[in-house]
Amino acid sequence: MPTLILVRHGRSTANTEGLLAGWTPGVALDERGAAQAAALPGRLADLPLAEVVVSPLQRCQETVRPLLDARPGLTAHTDERIGECHYGDWSGRKLAELKDEPLMEVVQAHPSAAAFPGGESMRAMQTRAAEAVREWNARVERDHGPDAVYLMCSHGDIIKSLVADALGLHLDLFQRISVEPCSVTAIRYTRLRPFLLRLGDTGDFASLAPREEPPAEDATVGGGAGAP
Repeated sequence: MPTLILVRHGRSTANTEGLLAGWTPGVALDERGAAQAAALPGRLADLPLAEVVVSPLQRCQETVRPLLDARPGLTAHTDERIGECHYGDWSGRKLAELKDEPLMEVVQAHPSAAAFPGGESMRAMQTRAAEAVREWNARVERDHGPDAVYLMCSHGDIIKSLVADALGLHLDLFQRISVEPCSVTAIRYTRLRPFLLRLGDTGDFASLAPREEPPAEDATVGGGAGAP
C-alpha cells in the first residue's frame, strides 16, 4: 500500500495571533508561513509524488501552491474530510480565553468525549479523516501501484489524530503528539499495519531550544505556531 506524506500548513496569521481558526474564512499564511511553503518543493524534491490531496482551507491551499508550481504535472484534489476540526462557537476565539472554559480540560485529558458547541466531536473529526486516508490509499494504489507516495496537506489536530490511528493509540492519547507548521509526517501503510516513518519533521531544531517562557503543559488546540 502507499506511503502517505502528511504536511501541516505553514504558519498562519491565526497561529501568530493566538486564535483558534477552525473554518474561519480568510486565514492566510503569514510571512514565515509563506517562506515555509516556498521551501517545501526543495524539501520534497526526492519524492516522486503521485497525488496531492489538500484541505479546502486557504492556509493549506497556499501551502501547496509552490509545490504545484514546481511540478506542473501534479494535480491537487481538495477533500473536505481532511479540513480542520469544526470548532463551532470556539472558532476565531483567543486560545488564551478558551483555556478557562470547562470543556478545555476535557479536550486535553479526554478528547474522545469532547464535542465543540455548535461544531463537531473530536471522535467525528478523527473518523472522517481516517476514512479519507483509507479511501485515498486504495485509489492511489489502484492508479499508481502499491509503492506510490502521495501527499496530504492538512491541519494539526487532523494530522495528530491520523498518527494516533496509525499507531493504534486511543484518541485520548493524541494530545501527546506534536506537529509544527509545515512539518512533514510520513506513514507507510501495509496490508496488516501502518508504520510511522517520520513525525513532525521540519528539518529545524530551533523549536527544541529553551525559551524565556517555559512551554505550556497543555497541548495547543489546533496546533501551535512552531518556533518563534
